[in-house]
Amino acid sequence: MRRIRVTLSYDGTEYHGWQAQPGLRTIQAAVEEAVSRIEGSPVRVAASGRTDAGVHALAQVAAFSLENPIPVENLVKAVNRLLPRDIRVLEAAEAPADFHPRYQASAKTYEYRILRAEICSPFARRYVYHHPYPLDERSMIDLAPVYEGEHDFSCFAASDDRDALNLSKVRRVFSSRLEKCEDRLIFRVRGSGFLKHMVRNMVGVLLEAGKGNLTAADLAARLQPGARFAPGPSAPARGLFLVGVEYGEPPRDPVRRAG
Repeated sequence: MRRIRVTLSYDGTEYHGWQAQPGLRTIQAAVEEAVSRIEGSPVRVAASGRTDAGVHALAQVAAFSLENPIPVENLVKAVNRLLPRDIRVLEAAEAPADFHPRYQASAKTYEYRILRAEICSPFARRYVYHHPYPLDERSMIDLAPVYEGEHDFSCFAASDDRDALNLSKVRRVFSSRLEKCEDRLIFRVRGSGFLKHMVRNMVGVLLEAGKGNLTAADLAARLQPGARFAPGPSAPARGLFLVGVEYGEPPRDPVRRAG
């Protein structure tokens, strides 16, 4: 039995997220159907994380086991022929038998795109959150690094089917930056892992700060252990992209500049 690691890119607009769900169109179900047809029997595909409905991926990492001896370069072509056009395998490689894309990931990077232009092109509407209304962008940019470090992100997490397990919601954010790029605000966050809707809620809170509804102290209060705030508001899924997943030694925390 071979273990195969693949990197996937997908437009999540027409899907109910990564995780397979009865009667719903999902990324996982589409990939499993394609790989299973090549294998001739059911194949389970695991990913680095369960992206939500409408969320996109530039480089999602997934893995599955096969007995089929097809070379990996031919496997990429074969799977892509069977996949919908809004999902693509970018690359594939042999992996150790025990490789798991989620449990062995050391860091993930997400990017959220906010369009500030007065008019949103119909060709961009699926991939940005269009917000042409007044915002204190400088305040949002200054607040974004407050997320860095190890915090309890309970106030940034939507309810999850794993909540009953009482798992820790402490996560380490290695870097958190908001930048103005022409007519867009780009929020990029890199961390050890992310909770359900966590990045979208982080963006939503920054937007509230930009509207003047929230201060730096308010944001910091939401990161305190035992804090009780309703999560959100959550930014729309369409502006969110999983940019990449890292493996190997855990990355270092960002070096803060003095002053």
